[in-house]
Amino acid sequence: MKFCTYTLIDNSPDPISGVQLTPSERFRRVVQQAQWAEELGFDAYGVGERHAQRFISSSPPVVLSYIAAVTSRIRLLTTVTVLSLLDPVRVAEDYATLDQLSGGRLDIIIGKGNDPEQNALFGYELDGQWERNREKYELLRRLLRETEVSWSGRYRPALTDATTQPRPYRPDGIPLWHGSASSTESTELAARWGDPLFSANGFHPLEKYAGLIRHYRERWEAYGRDPAAAVVGAGFNGLYVKKTSQEAVDGYRPIFDAFMDSPGARHNQLPFRTLEEFLDGGSVLVGSPEQVIDKFGRYQETFGHELSGISLEVAGLPEEENRESVETFVTEVMPVLRTSYPSRVWT
Repeated sequence: MKFCTYTLIDNSPDPISGVQLTPSERFRRVVQQAQWAEELGFDAYGVGERHAQRFISSSPPVVLSYIAAVTSRIRLLTTVTVLSLLDPVRVAEDYATLDQLSGGRLDIIIGKGNDPEQNALFGYELDGQWERNREKYELLRRLLRETEVSWSGRYRPALTDATTQPRPYRPDGIPLWHGSASSTESTELAARWGDPLFSANGFHPLEKYAGLIRHYRERWEAYGRDPAAAVVGAGFNGLYVKKTSQEAVDGYRPIFDAFMDSPGARHNQLPFRTLEEFLDGGSVLVGSPEQVIDKFGRYQETFGHELSGISLEVAGLPEEENRESVETFVTEVMPVLRTSYPSRVWT
């Protein structure tokens, strides 16, 4: 198993203490977190893209370029690049630049986004976002792999013999993943082009995401591909590891109460009402090391995933307590999972 961590750079006040960081302070924390992730042995660090509300992650290539300069090994991810809003030419230029600066450490995860505010900011309606995502992805894929590209479509002016600069660090381009959260549109596109899939696996019970991953594998095979070659990643909605189960449940309860009152939980319409329901039916990894290993195993058995995404941020949890939880995970849980579940990602 390989492990990544990521952030959407939510700059809301702390839900328990009420402390509000300045944007500069928040960005510094993100950079420090990426350096810490490298020290802990995580395989990749990701920055997501949002253009509205409480997030300040509107420019992931800038943030990731800074992180590339202060790290040496950890891979860099976009989690996700909201391609339905962007010009693929600009995306190809920005991320090839980052890829060169980082020595080829970049993977791009693309997605269509689902926020009406950020769609409006770019002059789009939500209607048509899947078609925009598909068309722009197909152009981006060519721009990152080919020179002298001629192309025409609905959502940007035609290109004739276009070669974006700089070129990616590697001759075969930059690895492209598809983020999947709610629709078979993403799983279909990933399967059609033979790309890996990353399941959000965030706000809902296991079966919702398992169904999307099954669809991806079914369509992968329908396109004539070897079923064994499909690669899946999956995120997990939170981490809190303590020596005993009771310590973990008691410590996480105020975090859960604050989370349920958050805009993200309301927007995604969580089906859970109590902490016990959330721990039983959601993907959050809360418990003793043994419990976390067992729960992770149930998800891996269902998804067959080879890359796991785990946020190092727990809103409302004091920093010292959070570091203790993460370090327990890294020392007592991660080695077991790495040994138990082989991965072909970034080998």
